[in-house]
Parts: sequence; structure tokens; C-alpha cells
Amino acid sequence: MLSPSSLHRHYSTLPPSTPSLSFSPLHHSLSFFNPLTTPTFSLSRRTPLRIRALDAAQPFDYESKLASAHFHTNQHLKIAIVGFGNYGQFLAKTLVRQGHTILAHSRSDYSHIAKNLGVSFFSDPHDLCEQHPEVILLCSSIISTERVLRSLPLQRLKRSTLFVDVLSVKELPRDLLLDLLPNDFDLICSHPMFGPQSARRSWSGCFFVYEKVRIGEEESRISRCEKFLDVFAREGCKMVDMCCVEHDKYAAGSQFITHTVGRVLEMLNLESTPINTKGYETLLDLVENTAADSFDLYYGLFMYNKSALEMLERLDLAFEALRNELFGRLHHVVRKQLFEKVRNSQESSARPRNGAALPSSALALRSEDSAQPNEYKGQISDRFGDSSKLKIAIVGFGNFGQFLAKTIVHQGHTVLAYSRSDYSDVAKKLGVSYFSDADDLCEEHPEVILLCTSILSTEKVLKSLPVQRLKRSTLFVDVLSVKEFPRSLFLQNLPPDFDVLCTHPMFGPESGKNGWNGLPFVYDKVRVGSDESRVSRCDWFLDIFAREGCRMVEMSCAEHDWHAAGSQFITHTMGRVLEKLELESTPINTKGYETLLNLVENTAGDSFDLYYGLFMYNVNAMEQLERLDHSFESLKKQLFGRLHGVLRKQLFEDAEKFEVSWEKRMLPKLSEGNAALTSSLEALNGENN
Repeated sequence: MLSPSSLHRHYSTLPPSTPSLSFSPLHHSLSFFNPLTTPTFSLSRRTPLRIRALDAAQPFDYESKLASAHFHTNQHLKIAIVGFGNYGQFLAKTLVRQGHTILAHSRSDYSHIAKNLGVSFFSDPHDLCEQHPEVILLCSSIISTERVLRSLPLQRLKRSTLFVDVLSVKELPRDLLLDLLPNDFDLICSHPMFGPQSARRSWSGCFFVYEKVRIGEEESRISRCEKFLDVFAREGCKMVDMCCVEHDKYAAGSQFITHTVGRVLEMLNLESTPINTKGYETLLDLVENTAADSFDLYYGLFMYNKSALEMLERLDLAFEALRNELFGRLHHVVRKQLFEKVRNSQESSARPRNGAALPSSALALRSEDSAQPNEYKGQISDRFGDSSKLKIAIVGFGNFGQFLAKTIVHQGHTVLAYSRSDYSDVAKKLGVSYFSDADDLCEEHPEVILLCTSILSTEKVLKSLPVQRLKRSTLFVDVLSVKEFPRSLFLQNLPPDFDVLCTHPMFGPESGKNGWNGLPFVYDKVRVGSDESRVSRCDWFLDIFAREGCRMVEMSCAEHDWHAAGSQFITHTMGRVLEKLELESTPINTKGYETLLNLVENTAGDSFDLYYGLFMYNVNAMEQLERLDHSFESLKKQLFGRLHGVLRKQLFEDAEKFEVSWEKRMLPKLSEGNAALTSSLEALNGENN
């Protein structure tokens, strides 16, 4: 180090043009004078010179002023991502694209991935912190956050560094950050409510929830906070300023149920089909959105959600209640069939055995109503050659029948309707002619009979129709969710002159409320006469759906059921289970939770008869129920097994600490006892000597 005398000799040789330096004996500081003044240099001999390091810690406001100047000239941040796994890399891509300088640290070596992303990777947290990032962005898992936070060399950071977390729960990290970080550090608790799957195309419209837990009053620190939040605002996120307590009230439960359902469905190995319904698509999307997340995330949602156990129990009870409802209905049907067989057997044994004629009242008079011989084929109306408008009779004018009628009427077709219940007022409003008597309906000679009954009632309704009153080439169409069953019914119960078209509009009043465009419409021309008029009539009917933009899929009934019956059953099962949970929307729904709410909405409007029909006429239904039950039980075992492991580890760690503590307490006593024993032995030896 230079002594004051050597400094004096050095500066006395400075040329005249050099700015003069003066050591003030009063302030002991260096000051620059105007270079035009006479150069002088004086050093007080009475006051010793104090040499101070240039990088010594300055007063806090000094550092803030320097930072303020930097922030006014630079709109980009230096952000250090701690925890550079799947989610950290996901955020880094956008941060780098926006021009920010990104550093990263993680326990695992992601140096190659970081290099490809334009990120500087540090394997040592000391090296990272010595880069003085303006923002530390914690992207660790929920359960590892405390350990990671404690491992950071905070003393190497600037004292006003901004810490931000992105965990799915918020009260936990807020308390950790407040407890473990110095008071000088700024804090933001945030939750980007999207991930690599749900926002793989864009962040636009996704929620970003945040709370400014602690931000300094200096302009530079306020500006830095706003610049960080602007990262997400620029991408189109819905910015929601919400306290951590309120966030957890809304989000923790909804996220837990979303991930639970997603993981249960993942275990079923669901696969896409050529004719996915909207409901089934939502299940596939849910699996895709949750499958990429680590089990640590899910376990964290379980551990830090106060109502997690209650929600698991409610989900279990809802599934059990649905099974009981299904099996109770099945038991009722089987019991009814059993008693009918017994009654029929008794009636059969009471009948005369000698072939005596039945009473005249039992005779079925079919004179004028009888079907005409096959060669007496009626001509299709001449108007088929002039117009593509059809006269369509909807049999079963419930929710789905009315839904189809609106569009059919809108296209200009004549629509008639018949149902067991009285829908005359509804029909009048829709511009539909309603008939309470099936004979009256059939005597109108509709060109198409459109069966919109439930799966369970289709056979009974079909057999009740006075088909002899219809034209013999009438086209029969069904819209059931299963196809081989109605196909067999039509072929067995309708005269061979009738045309048969089996269809499945794979949407309903909810999924198709905003239009049918792009929605699949599956059909099989089971039996259509070769006459040009009959071929045209079939095509005109199909054109109703094609004109609305449906994706027209011609597929055999057997193939349809192979693809669709199973997927529909699992979709309706999950929808009905979730309906029993009475899920409610929140101000900050994730895309996954929105998926569940939409699923409930799409399935809740369907009757239980539809669901029971999917159960009864799906050969794999029992197996699917068992697989669903097994998946849920497996997930619960996985959760409780992990919880047991954590508690067991803590228990044994506490036992070891207690054992060590007990040994330490006992050592002085043992030493005292040994000393006393030694003295006694020495005294005893002295006496013996």
C-alpha cells in the first residue's frame, strides 16, 4: 500500500495540466477542482490519510440512486431463474424473446438446454448471485421451495433484489419469503395460471395472479416491479391483483380436483378416436394438460390444500353414489323382467290347450290398416323432383328432439312432432305441428321418421308406432349414442320396404349451442332403396347437417360403437361424478378447471336414461367402471404412501435427534460417575496397600 509520503512525492510531480487534488483536513476527502485554476496539492501533516476500498458498502440510499439511474436508461431486466426444470425453461423462452438477460441455476445440469435458449447457466448458486440479478424468479416445486431458498447465498445479492415465486399455492411461499429473506428484499408472490401444455400456443387470455407483498418506495424498485409484471401483460395475460389468502381460497381446491381427475384419467390410457365428442375431447385435453406436471406439484397441492382430504373423500363418495345408482337401476330392470317371466308363464298355463278360439274382443282387426303387398308400391311424391325440402316427423320431442327441430325448421323443412308428454306449447313456438296421437302423425305421411327417444325406450316406442299408416318406403332415422342396438331393432321390427339410416350427431344442446360447425355427424346407410327418389331423400336429410358445417363421417354401426361407446361412457361417468361435487366457477379458473366445468355442463343436461343406456349397451361398461375405480384407488395409495414416507422420515429424524440429545445430557453424568468410581477405587487400593 502507498504511504502518505509516497503519495505526496507522486502527486508533486504531476504536470501543470493535471487537475489539482486537495485533501481537506476537515472532511478527509478527495475533491476535484477546476483544471483552469492554479494546480496545487496540499496534505495535512496533522491528519492521517484514510484509504477506503472503492467497493465498500455504501449507504442504502446511495445504491438506490445508482439503480434508479440504471432503470431509467434500461427497460430490460436481468432475471435469475432458480429451478430450471420444465416450467423454468417454459418461462425462459418468452423472457429471452422479450430481450431480458436470463441466468439460471438448478440442481440438475441443464447447461445444454440453457445454451440453446440463450440463457447463462450456473451450477454454483454463489456464481449466480455474484452476477447481481435484479430479479430472482423461484421456479422450484412446492415441496422443495424452503430448502432451495435456504440454500441461496443471499449475502452475495444486492440488498434490494426482487424475489418472485410462481407456485400454485400462495400463502406458503409468502410466509417463507417473509421469514427467510432480509427486510431489504422486495417480494412478489405470483401464480401464472397456465403451463407448457395449456399455454403452448399463447399466454393470451390466461390468468396471471400476483400480490406485491413488499416493494420499496424508491422509484427504481417500483419501476422494476412494474417491468417484471409487464412481461406477462405484454403477452396478453389477464392480470389479477389478488392477495395470497384470497388466491388460495379460490384456486387451491379447484387445482387439486383438476389434477386428481387428470391423473385418474391418465391411468386409463385414453386414446383419441376418429369421432371424438366435445366432452371426450375435454377429457383428453385435461389429461394432456396435467400429465406433463410432476407428481411433486400434485403432492404439493395435496399437502398445502387444507381441504384436500375432504375433497378426496367427496370424490370417492360421489363415484360410489353413481355406481349404486347404476346398479340399483340394473337390479330394478332385472327384477322386473324376472317377475314378468313368472307372470307370463302363469298366464300361458291358464290358456285352453284344445285350440279353442279366443274371444272376439281379442281379435286384431286389420282390414284397412293392413300393410299392402310388396308389389303395390306407392309412388314417392312428385315434389321430390322440385324441392329438397322434407316433411320430417320427430318421435320423442324432449330436449334433444327440440334441439334438432330448431335447425330443421330454420332450414325450411316441415316438421311434425309426437311424444308421450304434452309439448304442444313448445312445438307451437318452434313452428312445429304437434300430435298427441301417433296414428294422426303417421297419417300425415311424413317422408322421414326421426326417432329422438332414449336408448331404453326406443324398442317400446318403435313397436308402438302404427307403421301400417305410413307410406311403405318411409325413411327411418335414429340419433342414439349407440348404433348396433337401433340397427338391429330397425331390421327386426320394420317392414323390408322401409329405408333405414342410423346416425349419431355427436353433440347436444350444450356442446352444440354455438353452432354445429366442425362437430362430427356419424351415419350408416343401413338400407336405402335404389330408386333415385329414395337415394335423394337420404342425401337431402344428411344435407341438413352438412349445411350446418358438421364433419360428415360415414362409418358402420359396429365401428362406431367400437370407437364411441366406451369414450362416451367414461365421459358421462366423470361428468356425473363431478356434478355431484357441485363445483363452482371462480374469478381465476385455470384452463383445466374450466374443462371440468364445461364437462359438467355438457353432460348434466342429458337424462339419466341416456347414461344408463350407455351403461347397458356398452359391453365394456363394467370393465371401465372397475378400471376407473382401480385408478382412483391407485392414486390415493400413491398420495398416502408419499405422505407416510414423509411422516416416517420426520418421526425417525426426531427420534435420532432425541437420542443424540439424550446421550449428550447423559455424558456429564457418566463422566461424574466414572470420576467418583475412580476415586473410590483409588481409595480402596490405598487401604489395601
